[in-house]
Parts: sequence; structure tokens; C-alpha cells
Amino acid sequence: MPNIVLKPGSRPPWVGLAAAAWVQVAAGNGYNFPLYSTALKSVLGFNQQQVTILGVANDIGENVGLIPGIVINKLPPWAVLSVGVVFCFLGYGVLWLAVSQTVSGLPYWLLWLALVVGTNSNAWFGTAVLVTNMRNFPLSRGTVSGILKGYVGISAAVYTVLFNLVLGDSASKLLLFLTIGIPIICLAMMFFVRPCTPASGEDSSVHVHFIFTQAASVVLALYLLISTVISDVIPLSDTVSYILVAIMVIILMSPLAIPFKMTLFPVRPEKRIPATGSSDSLVSAEGESAPTNPLLTPFSSASYLGSFLDGEDASDVEILLAEGEGAVKKKRKPKRGEDFKFAQALIKADFWLLWLVYFLGVGSGVTILNNLAQIGIAYGLDDTTILLAVFSFCNFVGRLGSGAVSEHFVRSKTIPRTVWMTLAQMIMVLIFILFALALDGILYVATAMIGVCYGILYSIMVPTASELFGLKHFGIIYAFMLLGNPIGALVLSGLLAGYVYDAEATKQGSSTCVGPDCFKVTFLVLAGICGLGTILSIILTVRLRPVYQMLYAGGSFRLPQSSGH
Repeated sequence: MPNIVLKPGSRPPWVGLAAAAWVQVAAGNGYNFPLYSTALKSVLGFNQQQVTILGVANDIGENVGLIPGIVINKLPPWAVLSVGVVFCFLGYGVLWLAVSQTVSGLPYWLLWLALVVGTNSNAWFGTAVLVTNMRNFPLSRGTVSGILKGYVGISAAVYTVLFNLVLGDSASKLLLFLTIGIPIICLAMMFFVRPCTPASGEDSSVHVHFIFTQAASVVLALYLLISTVISDVIPLSDTVSYILVAIMVIILMSPLAIPFKMTLFPVRPEKRIPATGSSDSLVSAEGESAPTNPLLTPFSSASYLGSFLDGEDASDVEILLAEGEGAVKKKRKPKRGEDFKFAQALIKADFWLLWLVYFLGVGSGVTILNNLAQIGIAYGLDDTTILLAVFSFCNFVGRLGSGAVSEHFVRSKTIPRTVWMTLAQMIMVLIFILFALALDGILYVATAMIGVCYGILYSIMVPTASELFGLKHFGIIYAFMLLGNPIGALVLSGLLAGYVYDAEATKQGSSTCVGPDCFKVTFLVLAGICGLGTILSIILTVRLRPVYQMLYAGGSFRLPQSSGH
């Protein structure tokens, strides 16, 4: 079999990570629904259940990513991003036509479908950048997941600042920005998001770069929260508003400092000497050989076949030929930690336990998010934009923090990442009970805690799935896991929360429900659901403890022997 040739001087993965941050902010456009849901209700005359069902469409489109999960192994990242650009333009374009009343009388089903198409762009955006960067940084999966998912989480605050300071609280202008602005951003970034030579985990500068990127995202999050509060409390002139937005853009660009620094102050790579007796090596353009680390090849179990370079899986014929030459061992069923095919993962109990834990927790969280504006009004708020900013900031904290914290403890103590999912669900049980009791001053605190827990569940699922089932088919496995979000939104938000809200509003003889009874039953049901999620998460954690002890023995990631499938 021919050896793989990696050209020296290939682009480091940090450029793609910086570009991915912008794409991930664009991929958070589904979080904008609370900003224009009120306009859908007032301009188009929908009731709350109709608006809630549109919220379900929002979640279905955002999280049904099976197709991008499949094609990410067949197409380059820029092609996957291009599909998202088209979907974003078409979907939000129809919604803008309706809300701006440029075209009147559009049927409800068309708006529902348009919302599915528009938010489905997120699945294409997110899959392209997440899968590519997880493969570019295979030794830092939790950290990379936390950073990228953190930018998605904070995107709601980015859009809220734009909504308040530039777009004049206009739902029509916001939808126009989503129709045109997001495609332009993604078109500008798409060619920077591509497979690169994976970063070495032994390089101390890698750790410093991650800390800088995390710090930049924290500064951005704090700045967005402060800007939102200031704009809500103090009237600002147009000049001041534009300055605040310009500062936000500069902070968003700060991760680019890493590749600039690497360009101006390059570090000469150390020569890598092949291990004695090793026949598996990568060959540079100069003809020097270096040992193959399966973690540093984006498709570890198919590195001999060069599947990462040509973007396709090896055929059975190629594998048989490789077996004949002794390059690949005969097929056997993979063990946890190795590369699973999607069908092989589907029959594993750990796969479904992880899916159920994610479904119960994130489904409960997205119910709060989809009804956040109505919850705020029911509790007596006139303006719910700060409430959305608080949820967004805390969602970001949960995503970024859980990625960094879980990475630390999994390496130092081999503690399974799912421990943090268990803690998040336990906290959610308590918060939903407090929500139902409608204690004075609970609204902002409860919203903040739900945001943190929602972010933890979202972020932890990603590296956990990759560690259990490998990176080779991670795109489709990750996309299937995400189905827990729209299914949870349909059952818990659409059928439960929307129905209870409208029933209470009918009792009050109004289309708008006011008071704690509007969501009391919903909160109590969600507390029970998260209680079940806690039990399942504990079971999953106990099952996974031996796996993590095997994967992270000695404090660093150890890939099990390839199954050769």
C-alpha cells in the first residue's frame, strides 16, 4: 500500500478554528426565535400554540442534521457550508417577506416549512466546522467542543446586541439580516475551514492557544451582557451604538491573533524519529519518515487508505487488498473507543443511554428557550431581551466551562464526562420546582441556571460521542444525537407548554396569559423528566467508568487498537 504524504507547511488548524468561531455564531441563528416570535404573533395574528409549533419547526430545522452528517465524509467542508448558505437565504427570505408584509397572505404551512429550511442551515454550518475541527484537534476534543459550542451559545447575545443597537428592535430588519448577512459571513469564512495537519498535543503552545481562545470568548460574553444591559437602561445615540457593535466585531476577530502570531514567530518543528521496528510511517516531501499516531490522522482506522485526503471511506475491496498485504487486520466488531460505523453504534446500549440523557435534558431546556419571551411576560416583564441575554450568556458559560472542566478531570482523574451531565440534570430538577413555586426574584436566577445546564448537556454530548464511537463516522453519529433536541421541542414545548399556556389564557379570557399558572404544570412535568434523566445519566456514568480509565490511562488520550473495520 502507498504511504500517505503530508506536505510540509500545510496550514495550521488555528486558522480554521478562528473562522469556525464566526461560522458558529452564524449557526446560532435559531436562537433568534424569541426576538421575532412576538412579531409573528401580532403581525400575522397567530395564537400561542401556533407560535409554539413554529418554535418546534425552529428546533427541527436546527437539529436534524443526518444528511450533512453523512455528506461530511464525501464532500469538502466548503461544499457543506454552501448548502447551509442557500438554505439560510431561502428560509429566512420567506419569513422576511411575511413579517415585513412585502407579500401578504402566505399560508401557515409555508411559514412553518420556511422556518425549518432556514434553521436547517445551522445543521450544515455546525456539522462542517465541528467535525472538521474535531479531526484537526483530535487530542483536545472536549476543549474544542466547548469553544465551538460556546460560540453557538453566545450567538443569541450577539444577535440581541445587533437587534437592540443597530436594527432598532425591528423583527423585519432582523430577518433581513438573517437572509443576507449570515450567508455573506459564511461565504467569507468557508474556504478557511478545511482539513489541516492535526495539532500535536505535546506542543505546550497548543495549551496556551486554547487558553487565549477561551479567554477571548469569555471577554466577548461579558461585553455582550454588559452592552445589552446598558442599551436597555440608558438611551444610546446611533454613534455610540455603532461604536459598541464595532468593538464586538473586533473581539470576535481576536482568535485570528493566534495564526498571525504563528506566522510572525514560527516555531521550528522538532524532527520526529520513527520508532524502532515500526513499519507504519508518514512520509514528508523530503522523503523523511515519521511515526504514525492514529490519533493524529483524522480517520485513525483508515489511515492506510488515505480516506481523509480523498474525503471518502475505503471500499470493501480496498480493505480486502490491504488485509492480503498485511496492512490491515481482519474485520472484527469494534470496542468502545474505536471507530464505529453508524449501524454498529445503533445497537449499543451506551448509544441509546447517551441519546436519552441528552433528549430529556436538552428537550427540557429548549422548552424554556422557546417560551422564554412568554415566560417573562407571564412573570410581569415588559421587555424580555435582557432575559434572553442572560440565558445566552449562561448557556455560553455552561458550554465553554464544561468543555474545559471535563477535559481537566477526564485527564487527571479519568472521570467520565457524563458526570457533568448528571449534575446538570439534578440542578434542573431543583430549578424547575423553584420555577413552579414562582418565588419572588426567581426568574433571572432560574433562567441563568437553566442556561448553564442546557449548555453543559449540549457541550458534553459531543466529545463523549466521539470518544465512545470514534471520529471516522462522527458526523452521522453526532447528527443523530442532535435529534433529541427537536423531538424534545415537539413533545415538551409544542404539545405540553403550548397547550397548557393557551388553556390558562382561555381561562383568563385573553390571548396572553399572565401569572405563574401559565407554566406551572409544564415546570412540574419538566422536573420529573429531568429526574428520570438523572437516573439514566448515573447508569451511563457507571457503565463508562472502565472505558475512560482505558482511554485516559496515564493522563493522555490512548486510542485502542484499531478494529480494522
